[in-house]
Amino acid sequence: MKNIPIGQYMVNEGIITEQQLQHVLDVKKEQNTAGKYFGDYVIELGYVTDIQFGQALAKKLNVPFIDLNDPETIIDVESVRKLPESLAKKHNVIAIKTTGKRLTVATNDPVNFYIFEEIKVMTGMDVVPNLATKDAIVKAIGKNYSMQNTSNILSSVEDQFNEDDLNAIDDESAERIDNAPIVKLATTIVENSFRADATDIHIEPFKTYTRIRIRVNGDLIELMNISNVVHNALVTRLKIISGMNIAEKRVPQDGRFSQVVDGTTLDVRVSNLPMVNGEKVVIRILSTGNVALRKITDLGMTEYNYERFSKLIKVPQGVMLVTGPTGSGKTTTLYAALGELAKPHVNVVTVEDPVEKDIEGINQCQVNAKAGMTFAAALRSILRQDPDIVMIGEMRDQETAEIAIRAAITGHMVLSTLHTNDSASTVTRLVDMGVAPYMVATSLIGIVAQRLVKKICHDCRTPRISTEEENELMGISQSITIYDACGCPKCNNTGYTGRTAIHEILTCTPEMTGLIANGATIDQIAALSKQQGTKLLRDNVSELVQLGNTTIDELVRVTYAV
Repeated sequence: MKNIPIGQYMVNEGIITEQQLQHVLDVKKEQNTAGKYFGDYVIELGYVTDIQFGQALAKKLNVPFIDLNDPETIIDVESVRKLPESLAKKHNVIAIKTTGKRLTVATNDPVNFYIFEEIKVMTGMDVVPNLATKDAIVKAIGKNYSMQNTSNILSSVEDQFNEDDLNAIDDESAERIDNAPIVKLATTIVENSFRADATDIHIEPFKTYTRIRIRVNGDLIELMNISNVVHNALVTRLKIISGMNIAEKRVPQDGRFSQVVDGTTLDVRVSNLPMVNGEKVVIRILSTGNVALRKITDLGMTEYNYERFSKLIKVPQGVMLVTGPTGSGKTTTLYAALGELAKPHVNVVTVEDPVEKDIEGINQCQVNAKAGMTFAAALRSILRQDPDIVMIGEMRDQETAEIAIRAAITGHMVLSTLHTNDSASTVTRLVDMGVAPYMVATSLIGIVAQRLVKKICHDCRTPRISTEEENELMGISQSITIYDACGCPKCNNTGYTGRTAIHEILTCTPEMTGLIANGATIDQIAALSKQQGTKLLRDNVSELVQLGNTTIDELVRVTYAV
Protein backbone atom coordinates (compact mmCIF):
# COMPACT_ATOMS: atom_id res chain seq x y z
CA MET A 1 0.00 0.00 0.00
CA LYS A 2 2.84 2.35 0.90
CA ASN A 3 4.58 1.88 -2.44
CA ILE A 4 1.65 2.81 -4.68
CA PRO A 5 1.48 6.40 -6.03
CA ILE A 6 -0.60 8.89 -4.02
CA GLY A 7 -3.08 9.30 -6.92
CA GLN A 8 -3.88 5.59 -7.02
CA TYR A 9 -4.06 5.54 -3.19
CA MET A 10 -6.68 8.35 -3.31
CA VAL A 11 -8.73 6.36 -5.87
CA ASN A 12 -8.54 3.23 -3.67
CA GLU A 13 -9.70 5.28 -0.66
CA GLY A 14 -12.64 6.71 -2.68
CA ILE A 15 -11.37 10.31 -2.42
CA ILE A 16 -11.21 10.83 -6.21
CA THR A 17 -12.45 8.76 -9.18
CA GLU A 18 -10.37 6.93 -11.78
CA GLN A 19 -11.46 9.52 -14.42
CA GLN A 20 -10.37 12.41 -12.20
CA LEU A 21 -6.99 10.75 -11.63
CA GLN A 22 -6.51 10.32 -15.37
CA HIS A 23 -7.46 13.98 -15.98
CA VAL A 24 -4.92 15.17 -13.37
CA LEU A 25 -2.17 13.00 -14.89
CA ASP A 26 -2.97 14.28 -18.41
CA VAL A 27 -2.82 17.94 -17.25
CA LYS A 28 0.43 17.25 -15.34
CA LYS A 29 2.00 15.65 -18.43
CA GLU A 30 0.79 18.48 -20.68
CA GLN A 31 2.02 21.35 -18.45
CA ASN A 32 5.10 19.59 -17.03
CA THR A 33 5.91 22.56 -14.74
CA ALA A 34 9.13 22.23 -12.71
CA GLY A 35 8.56 22.13 -8.95
CA LYS A 36 4.84 21.26 -9.29
CA TYR A 37 3.69 17.91 -7.94
CA PHE A 38 0.60 15.73 -8.29
CA GLY A 39 -0.89 17.33 -5.16
CA ASP A 40 -0.65 20.86 -6.64
CA TYR A 41 -2.57 19.77 -9.76
CA VAL A 42 -5.31 17.81 -7.98
CA ILE A 43 -5.98 20.80 -5.66
CA GLU A 44 -5.81 23.31 -8.55
CA LEU A 45 -8.39 21.34 -10.56
CA GLY A 46 -10.74 21.46 -7.54
CA TYR A 47 -11.08 17.70 -7.01
CA VAL A 48 -9.97 18.00 -3.35
CA THR A 49 -9.09 20.82 -0.93
CA ASP A 50 -5.50 21.21 0.27
CA ILE A 51 -6.57 19.87 3.71
CA GLN A 52 -8.21 16.76 2.17
CA PHE A 53 -5.06 16.06 0.14
CA GLY A 54 -2.84 16.64 3.20
CA GLN A 55 -4.90 14.23 5.29
CA ALA A 56 -4.79 11.55 2.56
CA LEU A 57 -1.00 11.93 2.16
CA ALA A 58 -0.48 11.83 5.94
CA LYS A 59 -2.53 8.66 6.20
CA LYS A 60 -0.58 7.01 3.36
CA LEU A 61 2.81 7.99 4.85
CA ASN A 62 1.63 7.19 8.40
CA VAL A 63 2.59 10.62 9.83
CA PRO A 64 0.31 12.87 11.91
CA PHE A 65 -1.60 15.64 10.06
CA ILE A 66 -1.86 19.07 11.69
CA ASP A 67 -4.15 21.93 10.57
CA LEU A 68 -2.17 25.10 11.39
CA ASN A 69 -5.14 27.32 10.41
CA ASP A 70 -7.31 25.78 13.12
CA PRO A 71 -7.64 28.20 16.11
CA GLU A 72 -7.34 25.14 18.40
CA THR A 73 -3.78 24.49 17.14
CA ILE A 74 -1.25 26.10 19.50
CA ILE A 75 2.26 26.86 18.21
CA ASP A 76 4.86 27.20 20.97
CA VAL A 77 6.75 30.51 20.54
CA GLU A 78 9.92 29.18 22.20
CA SER A 79 10.01 26.23 19.79
CA VAL A 80 9.62 28.58 16.79
CA ARG A 81 12.74 30.48 17.90
CA LYS A 82 14.86 27.32 17.70
CA LEU A 83 14.83 27.59 13.89
CA PRO A 84 16.11 30.72 12.11
CA GLU A 85 13.56 32.41 9.82
CA SER A 86 15.82 31.91 6.77
CA LEU A 87 15.86 28.13 7.30
CA ALA A 88 12.11 28.00 7.96
CA LYS A 89 11.40 29.88 4.70
CA LYS A 90 14.00 27.94 2.69
CA HIS A 91 12.50 24.52 3.52
CA ASN A 92 8.93 25.68 4.35
CA VAL A 93 9.02 24.19 7.86
CA ILE A 94 8.05 25.60 11.25
CA ALA A 95 8.82 24.22 14.71
CA ILE A 96 5.61 23.86 16.72
CA LYS A 97 6.42 21.93 19.92
CA THR A 98 9.34 20.79 22.09
CA THR A 99 9.14 17.58 24.16
CA GLY A 100 12.42 16.93 26.01
CA LYS A 101 15.05 16.50 23.29
CA ARG A 102 12.46 16.09 20.52
CA LEU A 103 11.39 18.97 18.25
CA THR A 104 8.07 18.60 16.43
CA VAL A 105 8.03 20.44 13.09
CA ALA A 106 5.26 21.01 10.53
CA THR A 107 6.32 20.33 6.94
CA ASN A 108 4.61 19.67 3.61
CA ASP A 109 7.42 17.24 2.63
CA PRO A 110 7.71 14.69 5.49
CA VAL A 111 9.93 12.29 3.50
CA ASN A 112 12.72 14.80 2.79
CA PHE A 113 15.22 13.56 5.40
CA TYR A 114 17.91 16.05 4.26
CA ILE A 115 15.82 18.88 5.80
CA PHE A 116 15.50 17.02 9.14
CA GLU A 117 19.23 16.28 9.20
CA GLU A 118 19.98 20.00 8.72
CA ILE A 119 17.57 20.91 11.56
CA LYS A 120 19.08 18.19 13.79
CA VAL A 121 22.64 19.50 13.22
CA MET A 122 21.51 23.09 13.93
CA THR A 123 19.41 22.39 17.06
CA GLY A 124 20.99 19.18 18.43
CA MET A 125 17.47 17.73 18.75
CA ASP A 126 15.65 14.77 17.22
CA VAL A 127 13.06 15.92 14.66
CA VAL A 128 9.46 14.62 14.65
CA PRO A 129 7.73 15.60 11.37
CA ASN A 130 4.00 16.44 11.18
CA LEU A 131 2.37 17.03 7.81
CA ALA A 132 0.65 20.38 7.16
CA THR A 133 -0.52 22.16 4.01
CA LYS A 134 1.98 24.39 2.18
CA ASP A 135 -0.16 27.56 2.46
CA ALA A 136 -0.81 27.01 6.18
CA ILE A 137 2.95 26.73 6.86
CA VAL A 138 3.68 29.92 4.85
CA LYS A 139 1.05 31.78 6.92
CA ALA A 140 2.35 30.37 10.21
CA ILE A 141 5.95 31.37 9.35
CA GLY A 142 4.80 34.90 8.47
CA LYS A 143 2.73 35.26 11.64
CA ASN A 144 5.22 33.80 14.11
CA TYR A 145 8.40 35.45 12.85
CA SER A 146 6.94 38.88 11.96
CA MET A 147 6.47 40.13 15.53
CA GLN A 148 10.14 39.30 16.30
CA ASN A 149 11.24 41.46 13.33
CA THR A 150 9.00 44.45 14.09
CA SER A 151 11.05 45.82 16.99
CA ASN A 152 14.28 45.58 14.92
CA ILE A 153 12.66 47.48 12.03
CA LEU A 154 11.27 50.15 14.38
CA SER A 155 14.63 50.82 16.03
CA SER A 156 16.45 51.03 12.67
CA VAL A 157 13.79 53.45 11.33
CA GLU A 158 13.91 55.69 14.40
CA ASP A 159 17.72 55.77 14.33
CA GLN A 160 17.58 57.23 10.83
CA PHE A 161 15.25 60.11 11.62
CA ASN A 162 15.89 63.12 13.79
CA GLU A 163 13.93 66.16 14.94
CA ASP A 164 14.52 68.05 11.65
CA ASP A 165 12.14 65.70 9.87
CA LEU A 166 9.19 66.90 11.93
CA ASN A 167 8.91 70.16 10.03
CA ALA A 168 9.00 69.15 6.39
CA ILE A 169 10.12 66.53 3.97
CA ASP A 170 12.88 68.08 1.93
CA ASP A 171 14.73 66.52 -1.01
CA GLU A 172 17.15 64.68 1.25
CA SER A 173 14.46 63.13 3.41
CA ALA A 174 12.34 62.35 0.33
CA GLU A 175 15.21 60.10 -0.72
CA ARG A 176 15.07 58.44 2.69
CA ILE A 177 11.41 57.54 2.13
CA ASP A 178 12.39 55.04 -0.54
CA ASN A 179 15.09 53.43 1.57
CA ALA A 180 14.71 50.03 3.18
CA PRO A 181 13.66 50.70 6.83
CA ILE A 182 10.62 52.93 6.12
CA VAL A 183 9.50 50.67 3.27
CA LYS A 184 9.84 47.67 5.61
CA LEU A 185 7.87 49.48 8.33
CA ALA A 186 4.93 50.26 6.01
CA THR A 187 4.93 46.67 4.71
CA THR A 188 5.22 45.18 8.22
CA ILE A 189 2.27 47.23 9.56
CA VAL A 190 -0.03 45.86 6.82
CA GLU A 191 1.34 42.31 7.23
CA ASN A 192 0.91 42.21 11.01
CA SER A 193 -2.57 43.70 10.76
CA PHE A 194 -3.69 41.14 8.18
CA ARG A 195 -2.27 38.29 10.27
CA ALA A 196 -4.20 39.60 13.28
CA ASP A 197 -7.41 39.43 11.14
CA ALA A 198 -7.78 43.23 11.23
CA THR A 199 -10.15 45.04 8.88
CA ASP A 200 -8.72 48.56 9.35
CA ILE A 201 -5.47 50.24 10.41
CA HIS A 202 -5.47 53.71 12.03
CA ILE A 203 -2.22 55.73 11.96
CA GLU A 204 -2.87 58.67 14.31
CA PRO A 205 -0.44 61.57 14.92
CA PHE A 206 -0.16 63.16 18.39
CA LYS A 207 2.17 65.81 19.76
CA THR A 208 4.90 63.49 21.05
CA TYR A 209 4.19 60.12 19.38
CA THR A 210 2.20 58.37 16.63
CA ARG A 211 -0.25 55.65 17.64
CA ILE A 212 -1.07 52.74 15.34
CA ARG A 213 -4.28 50.87 16.12
CA ILE A 214 -6.04 48.05 14.29
CA ARG A 215 -9.70 47.05 14.26
CA VAL A 216 -10.15 43.39 15.15
CA ASN A 217 -13.64 41.91 15.69
CA GLY A 218 -15.07 45.42 15.57
CA ASP A 219 -12.85 46.83 18.36
CA LEU A 220 -9.77 49.04 18.01
CA ILE A 221 -6.68 47.59 19.70
CA GLU A 222 -3.22 49.11 19.85
CA LEU A 223 -0.65 47.54 17.52
CA MET A 224 2.32 49.82 18.31
CA ASN A 225 3.44 53.34 19.13
CA ILE A 226 6.18 54.93 17.04
CA SER A 227 8.20 58.12 17.42
CA ASN A 228 6.53 61.16 15.86
CA VAL A 229 9.74 61.91 13.92
CA VAL A 230 8.92 58.90 11.72
CA HIS A 231 5.31 59.95 11.06
CA ASN A 232 5.85 62.21 8.02
CA ALA A 233 8.04 59.65 6.29
CA LEU A 234 5.58 56.81 6.94
CA VAL A 235 2.64 58.86 5.62
CA THR A 236 4.65 59.89 2.55
CA ARG A 237 5.54 56.25 1.86
CA LEU A 238 1.86 55.26 2.05
CA LYS A 239 0.90 58.19 -0.21
CA ILE A 240 3.47 57.17 -2.83
CA ILE A 241 2.37 53.52 -3.03
CA SER A 242 -1.35 54.41 -3.04
CA GLY A 243 -0.99 57.00 -5.81
CA MET A 244 -1.72 60.21 -3.84
CA ASN A 245 -0.15 63.65 -4.24
CA ILE A 246 2.67 63.82 -1.65
CA ALA A 247 2.96 67.63 -1.92
CA GLU A 248 -0.68 68.20 -0.89
CA LYS A 249 -1.11 68.13 2.88
CA ARG A 250 -4.12 70.40 3.38
CA VAL A 251 -6.95 68.41 1.83
CA PRO A 252 -8.17 64.81 2.31
CA GLN A 253 -7.04 62.27 -0.29
CA ASP A 254 -7.93 58.68 -1.18
CA GLY A 255 -5.84 55.99 -2.81
CA ARG A 256 -5.30 52.25 -3.06
CA PHE A 257 -2.56 49.68 -3.52
CA SER A 258 -2.21 45.90 -3.42
CA GLN A 259 0.17 43.85 -1.33
CA VAL A 260 0.87 40.13 -1.16
CA VAL A 261 0.94 38.72 2.39
CA ASP A 262 1.60 35.00 2.96
CA GLY A 263 0.50 34.20 -0.59
CA THR A 264 -2.77 36.20 -0.38
CA THR A 265 -3.15 39.33 -2.53
CA LEU A 266 -4.72 42.11 -0.47
CA ASP A 267 -6.60 45.06 -1.93
CA VAL A 268 -5.70 47.95 0.37
CA ARG A 269 -7.71 51.24 0.43
CA VAL A 270 -6.02 54.30 1.95
CA SER A 271 -7.77 57.44 3.26
CA ASN A 272 -5.74 60.45 4.36
CA LEU A 273 -7.11 63.34 6.49
CA PRO A 274 -5.17 66.40 7.75
CA MET A 275 -5.25 66.78 11.57
CA VAL A 276 -3.80 69.28 14.04
CA ASN A 277 -0.58 67.30 14.58
CA GLY A 278 -0.17 65.90 11.07
CA GLU A 279 -2.03 63.68 8.65
CA LYS A 280 -4.11 60.78 9.94
CA VAL A 281 -4.19 57.71 7.68
CA VAL A 282 -6.83 54.99 7.81
CA ILE A 283 -6.16 51.85 5.80
CA ARG A 284 -8.95 49.40 4.94
CA ILE A 285 -7.78 45.85 4.20
CA LEU A 286 -10.08 44.07 1.77
CA SER A 287 -9.87 40.34 1.17
CA THR A 288 -9.66 39.67 -2.56
CA GLY A 289 -10.63 36.84 -4.87
CA ASN A 290 -7.98 34.65 -3.20
CA VAL A 291 -10.34 34.26 -0.23
CA ALA A 292 -13.06 31.70 -0.85
CA LEU A 293 -16.67 32.84 -1.09
CA ARG A 294 -18.86 31.91 1.83
CA LYS A 295 -21.82 29.66 1.25
CA ILE A 296 -25.20 30.69 2.62
CA THR A 297 -24.89 27.84 5.14
CA ASP A 298 -21.76 29.56 6.56
CA LEU A 299 -23.44 32.90 7.38
CA GLY A 300 -24.22 31.94 10.98
CA MET A 301 -28.00 31.93 10.46
CA THR A 302 -30.23 29.94 12.78
CA GLU A 303 -32.09 27.04 11.17
CA TYR A 304 -35.29 29.14 11.24
CA ASN A 305 -33.71 32.18 9.53
CA TYR A 306 -31.85 29.99 7.03
CA GLU A 307 -35.15 28.51 5.82
CA ARG A 308 -36.68 31.99 5.44
CA PHE A 309 -33.59 33.27 3.59
CA SER A 310 -33.55 30.24 1.24
CA LYS A 311 -37.17 30.95 0.30
CA LEU A 312 -36.35 34.60 -0.49
CA ILE A 313 -33.59 33.79 -2.97
CA LYS A 314 -35.80 31.29 -4.82
CA VAL A 315 -38.19 34.06 -5.94
CA PRO A 316 -37.53 34.69 -9.68
CA GLN A 317 -38.07 38.48 -9.71
CA GLY A 318 -38.22 41.36 -7.25
CA VAL A 319 -35.92 43.24 -4.88
CA MET A 320 -34.16 41.62 -1.93
CA LEU A 321 -32.38 44.07 0.38
CA VAL A 322 -29.67 43.38 2.97
CA THR A 323 -29.48 46.21 5.52
CA GLY A 324 -27.33 47.24 8.45
CA PRO A 325 -24.62 49.75 9.42
CA THR A 326 -21.16 49.91 7.82
CA GLY A 327 -19.10 46.78 8.54
CA SER A 328 -22.05 44.53 9.44
CA GLY A 329 -21.27 41.90 6.79
CA LYS A 330 -23.91 42.97 4.22
CA THR A 331 -21.62 42.40 1.21
CA THR A 332 -20.62 38.94 2.50
CA THR A 333 -24.31 37.97 2.67
CA LEU A 334 -24.94 39.33 -0.86
CA TYR A 335 -21.95 37.46 -2.28
CA ALA A 336 -23.12 34.24 -0.59
CA ALA A 337 -26.58 34.71 -2.18
CA LEU A 338 -24.95 35.38 -5.57
CA GLY A 339 -22.82 32.25 -5.23
CA GLU A 340 -26.04 30.28 -4.76
CA LEU A 341 -27.87 32.00 -7.66
CA ALA A 342 -25.05 32.10 -10.25
CA LYS A 343 -25.80 29.07 -12.40
CA PRO A 344 -24.45 28.50 -15.95
CA HIS A 345 -27.86 29.25 -17.52
CA VAL A 346 -28.36 32.72 -15.91
CA ASN A 347 -26.73 36.09 -16.63
CA VAL A 348 -25.62 37.74 -13.39
CA VAL A 349 -24.34 41.35 -13.50
CA THR A 350 -23.15 43.42 -10.54
CA VAL A 351 -22.50 47.17 -10.08
CA GLU A 352 -20.15 47.78 -7.16
CA ASP A 353 -18.07 50.54 -5.62
CA PRO A 354 -15.52 48.97 -5.42
CA VAL A 355 -15.59 45.33 -6.59
CA GLU A 356 -14.48 43.56 -3.40
CA LYS A 357 -14.22 39.95 -4.58
CA ASP A 358 -13.76 38.52 -8.06
CA ILE A 359 -16.38 35.82 -8.57
CA GLU A 360 -15.94 33.26 -11.32
CA GLY A 361 -18.75 33.33 -13.90
CA ILE A 362 -20.24 36.68 -12.84
CA ASN A 363 -20.02 39.96 -14.79
CA GLN A 364 -18.77 42.59 -12.33
CA CYS A 365 -18.79 46.30 -13.10
CA GLN A 366 -17.00 48.96 -11.03
CA VAL A 367 -18.37 52.46 -10.42
CA ASN A 368 -16.12 55.36 -11.46
CA ALA A 369 -17.76 58.68 -10.55
CA LYS A 370 -14.96 60.81 -12.08
CA ALA A 371 -15.54 59.22 -15.48
CA GLY A 372 -19.33 59.59 -15.15
CA MET A 373 -19.84 55.88 -14.41
CA THR A 374 -22.30 56.28 -11.52
CA PHE A 375 -24.54 53.57 -10.05
CA ALA A 376 -27.52 54.97 -12.00
CA ALA A 377 -25.62 55.22 -15.33
CA ALA A 378 -24.20 51.70 -14.97
CA LEU A 379 -27.59 50.32 -13.99
CA ARG A 380 -29.34 51.83 -17.02
CA SER A 381 -26.78 50.23 -19.30
CA ILE A 382 -26.93 46.87 -17.49
CA LEU A 383 -30.67 46.61 -18.08
CA ARG A 384 -29.89 46.62 -21.82
CA GLN A 385 -27.43 43.72 -21.29
CA ASP A 386 -30.19 41.10 -20.91
CA PRO A 387 -29.54 40.30 -17.21
CA ASP A 388 -31.44 37.75 -15.11
CA ILE A 389 -29.99 38.82 -11.77
CA VAL A 390 -28.62 42.29 -10.94
CA MET A 391 -26.63 43.07 -7.79
CA ILE A 392 -26.24 46.74 -6.83
CA GLY A 393 -23.55 47.45 -4.21
CA GLU A 394 -25.64 50.11 -2.49
CA MET A 395 -28.83 52.11 -3.09
CA ARG A 396 -27.42 55.57 -2.47
CA ASP A 397 -29.96 57.91 -4.08
CA GLN A 398 -33.47 58.18 -5.48
CA GLU A 399 -32.36 57.62 -9.09
CA THR A 400 -30.56 54.33 -8.32
CA ALA A 401 -33.44 53.10 -6.11
CA GLU A 402 -36.06 53.91 -8.76
CA ILE A 403 -34.17 52.20 -11.60
CA ALA A 404 -33.56 49.14 -9.39
CA ILE A 405 -37.23 48.89 -8.44
CA ARG A 406 -38.35 49.35 -12.07
CA ALA A 407 -35.91 46.57 -13.04
CA ALA A 408 -37.51 44.29 -10.43
CA ILE A 409 -41.04 45.09 -11.68
CA THR A 410 -39.99 44.28 -15.26
CA GLY A 411 -38.96 40.73 -14.33
CA HIS A 412 -35.41 40.88 -12.94
CA MET A 413 -34.08 39.66 -9.61
CA VAL A 414 -32.34 42.61 -7.90
CA LEU A 415 -30.10 42.28 -4.82
CA SER A 416 -28.84 45.36 -3.00
CA THR A 417 -27.86 46.90 0.35
CA LEU A 418 -29.12 49.88 2.32
CA HIS A 419 -27.96 51.53 5.55
CA THR A 420 -30.88 51.20 7.98
CA ASN A 421 -31.29 50.04 11.58
CA ASP A 422 -33.86 47.27 11.12
CA SER A 423 -36.01 45.59 8.48
CA ALA A 424 -39.17 47.67 9.10
CA SER A 425 -37.41 51.06 8.74
CA THR A 426 -36.01 49.98 5.33
CA VAL A 427 -39.45 50.31 3.71
CA THR A 428 -39.95 53.87 4.99
CA ARG A 429 -36.36 54.76 3.95
CA LEU A 430 -37.16 53.80 0.34
CA VAL A 431 -40.34 55.90 0.45
CA ASP A 432 -38.34 58.82 1.97
CA MET A 433 -35.86 58.48 -0.93
CA GLY A 434 -38.73 59.30 -3.28
CA VAL A 435 -39.88 55.85 -4.44
CA ALA A 436 -43.68 55.59 -4.54
CA PRO A 437 -45.10 53.24 -1.82
CA TYR A 438 -47.03 51.16 -4.40
CA MET A 439 -43.76 50.54 -6.34
CA VAL A 440 -41.97 49.44 -3.16
CA ALA A 441 -44.89 47.16 -2.30
CA THR A 442 -45.08 45.46 -5.73
CA SER A 443 -41.31 44.93 -6.11
CA LEU A 444 -40.10 43.96 -2.61
CA ILE A 445 -39.46 40.22 -1.94
CA GLY A 446 -37.93 40.58 1.51
CA ILE A 447 -35.44 42.38 3.74
CA VAL A 448 -32.55 40.88 5.72
CA ALA A 449 -31.34 43.19 8.53
CA GLN A 450 -28.09 42.08 10.13
CA ARG A 451 -25.35 42.92 12.64
CA LEU A 452 -22.13 41.24 13.72
CA VAL A 453 -21.69 40.09 17.32
CA LYS A 454 -18.49 38.84 18.93
CA LYS A 455 -18.34 35.15 19.86
CA ILE A 456 -17.20 34.42 23.41
CA CYS A 457 -13.98 32.43 23.90
CA HIS A 458 -15.03 28.97 25.15
CA ASP A 459 -11.68 28.40 26.86
CA CYS A 460 -11.94 31.24 29.39
CA ARG A 461 -15.64 32.18 29.66
CA THR A 462 -16.97 32.29 33.23
CA PRO A 463 -20.53 31.14 34.09
CA ARG A 464 -22.99 33.00 36.33
CA ILE A 465 -26.74 33.27 36.88
CA SER A 466 -28.56 36.07 34.98
CA THR A 467 -30.21 38.96 36.89
CA GLU A 468 -33.86 40.04 36.55
CA GLU A 469 -32.84 43.04 34.42
CA GLU A 470 -30.88 40.74 32.08
CA ASN A 471 -33.83 38.31 31.86
CA GLU A 472 -35.97 41.24 30.73
CA LEU A 473 -33.40 42.15 28.04
CA MET A 474 -33.37 38.53 26.80
CA GLY A 475 -37.16 38.29 26.93
CA ILE A 476 -37.24 35.33 29.34
CA SER A 477 -39.10 34.86 32.63
CA GLN A 478 -36.61 32.99 34.81
CA SER A 479 -32.88 33.17 35.49
CA ILE A 480 -30.52 30.92 33.54
CA THR A 481 -26.74 30.32 33.35
CA ILE A 482 -25.05 32.89 31.12
CA TYR A 483 -21.35 33.57 30.52
CA ASP A 484 -19.05 36.58 30.91
CA ALA A 485 -15.97 37.17 28.74
CA CYS A 486 -12.74 36.78 30.68
CA GLY A 487 -9.57 36.67 28.55
CA CYS A 488 -6.76 34.15 27.97
CA PRO A 489 -3.72 33.79 25.65
CA LYS A 490 -5.84 31.96 23.06
CA CYS A 491 -8.16 34.98 22.56
CA ASN A 492 -5.38 37.60 23.04
CA ASN A 493 -6.92 38.45 26.45
CA THR A 494 -10.03 39.93 24.78
CA GLY A 495 -12.48 37.22 25.92
CA TYR A 496 -13.76 36.84 22.35
CA THR A 497 -12.75 34.81 19.28
CA GLY A 498 -14.20 35.87 15.93
CA ARG A 499 -17.66 37.17 15.09
CA THR A 500 -20.95 35.77 13.86
CA ALA A 501 -23.92 37.48 12.23
CA ILE A 502 -27.40 37.92 13.69
CA HIS A 503 -30.32 38.36 11.33
CA GLU A 504 -33.87 39.70 11.17
CA ILE A 505 -35.71 38.55 8.04
CA LEU A 506 -38.90 40.25 6.87
CA THR A 507 -40.79 38.53 4.02
CA CYS A 508 -43.29 40.39 1.84
CA THR A 509 -46.54 38.46 2.19
CA PRO A 510 -49.74 39.69 0.42
CA GLU A 511 -50.86 41.35 3.72
CA MET A 512 -47.47 43.10 4.05
CA THR A 513 -47.66 44.29 0.42
CA GLY A 514 -51.11 45.80 1.04
CA LEU A 515 -49.90 47.52 4.23
CA ILE A 516 -46.83 49.05 2.48
CA ALA A 517 -48.92 50.23 -0.51
CA ASN A 518 -51.21 52.13 1.89
CA GLY A 519 -48.22 54.07 3.30
CA ALA A 520 -47.81 52.19 6.61
CA THR A 521 -45.62 53.50 9.48
CA ILE A 522 -42.55 51.69 10.81
CA ASP A 523 -44.50 50.49 13.89
CA GLN A 524 -47.29 48.99 11.76
CA ILE A 525 -44.80 47.17 9.50
CA ALA A 526 -42.82 45.91 12.53
CA ALA A 527 -45.99 44.68 14.27
CA LEU A 528 -47.22 42.76 11.21
CA SER A 529 -43.77 41.25 10.47
CA LYS A 530 -43.49 40.01 14.07
CA GLN A 531 -47.01 38.57 13.83
CA GLN A 532 -45.95 36.76 10.64
CA GLY A 533 -42.96 35.11 12.30
CA THR A 534 -40.04 37.54 11.92
CA LYS A 535 -37.57 37.03 14.75
CA LEU A 536 -36.02 40.36 15.70
CA LEU A 537 -32.27 41.01 16.02
CA ARG A 538 -32.77 41.12 19.82
CA ASP A 539 -34.40 37.62 19.73
CA ASN A 540 -31.51 36.27 17.65
CA VAL A 541 -28.73 37.61 19.90
CA SER A 542 -30.71 36.62 23.02
CA GLU A 543 -30.68 33.03 21.71
CA LEU A 544 -26.87 33.21 21.32
CA VAL A 545 -26.51 34.48 24.94
CA GLN A 546 -28.69 31.63 26.21
CA LEU A 547 -26.61 29.09 24.26
CA GLY A 548 -23.43 30.50 25.83
CA ASN A 549 -22.02 31.73 22.49
CA THR A 550 -21.91 35.45 23.33
CA THR A 551 -22.36 37.81 26.30
CA ILE A 552 -25.08 40.09 27.60
CA ASP A 553 -22.67 43.01 26.94
CA GLU A 554 -22.79 42.18 23.23
CA LEU A 555 -26.61 42.01 23.35
CA VAL A 556 -26.69 45.53 24.83
CA ARG A 557 -24.02 46.87 22.43
CA VAL A 558 -25.75 45.61 19.32
CA THR A 559 -29.49 45.95 20.02
CA TYR A 560 -29.99 48.35 22.92
CA ALA A 561 -32.63 51.01 22.27
CA VAL A 562 -34.03 53.71 24.54
